[in-house]
Amino acid sequence: MSRGTAFENERAALADVVAIPVTPFAEDGTVDRDAHRALLCRLLDGGIRTLTPNGNTGEFYALSPEERRLVTELTIEEAGERAVILAGVGHDVPTAVASARHARELGARMVMVHQPVHPYVAEGGWVDYHRAIAEAVPELGVVPYIRNPLLDGGRLAELADDCPNVIGVKYAVPDAARFAGFARDAGLDRFVWVAGLAEPYAPSYFSAGATGFTSGLVNVAPAVSLNMIEALRSGDYPAAMKVWEQIRRFEELRAANGSANNVTVVKEALASLGLCRRDVRPPSKPLPEAERAEVADIASGWSL
Repeated sequence: MSRGTAFENERAALADVVAIPVTPFAEDGTVDRDAHRALLCRLLDGGIRTLTPNGNTGEFYALSPEERRLVTELTIEEAGERAVILAGVGHDVPTAVASARHARELGARMVMVHQPVHPYVAEGGWVDYHRAIAEAVPELGVVPYIRNPLLDGGRLAELADDCPNVIGVKYAVPDAARFAGFARDAGLDRFVWVAGLAEPYAPSYFSAGATGFTSGLVNVAPAVSLNMIEALRSGDYPAAMKVWEQIRRFEELRAANGSANNVTVVKEALASLGLCRRDVRPPSKPLPEAERAEVADIASGWSL
């Protein structure tokens, strides 16, 4: 199968709003299955067609292995044929492979490989890590999540030479010029480039070659995210920047203090709309009461 036709549907799903659903918790601290299903249904009814269970906005690193499996199962069951699933996997290689195979058995069509968090990451080791996962699930599209500004684009090309199922990249280095160079060194047309820093970076990354973006904000206001991608697809950057202005303060709150409240602000907005509890797990922390009103005000404005 040629690169032009292999994983065609999966590539199309990446060139879209790639939603990162939150993982709502019940009062007893467990995953709230009913709230989880309701939030997923809200995304699907809102027009979202690509879902990433076990992304960072889903508190991937705060979930147990059993909870990560549960989140994958709930997401795939709720989505059915309505969305393409890009399941987040990571940690050590055997754990990532087991997660990828579990997602494949349930019907997921792609996996996103979280940026390795090991303190010592060699470029060649980065290739080896992703190769081991990609070779274990050749039927699945594989999407590395790149947050490492030191990684060279040629390494991604090397990986894809060995593993043709590496079809896209979630690029999350906050540097549009570096992204432009990395994408061209790796092969601009070879991969689907997803702006991994969501709506705030989407216009600049689209101008350099991205065709999709991830979103946590989409949990709160699917229509806002869809408005942005429609503007970007049509090349209407003034319209995209109007949306950017609309979401700016919300995303500034999420990004403050090294993104300490990245998930917290999203869950606070959902809580203000009565959609789930505000609870997050350490090392995240709920917003102080004094800061909740601003988030609620933003969310209520979007809901109108």
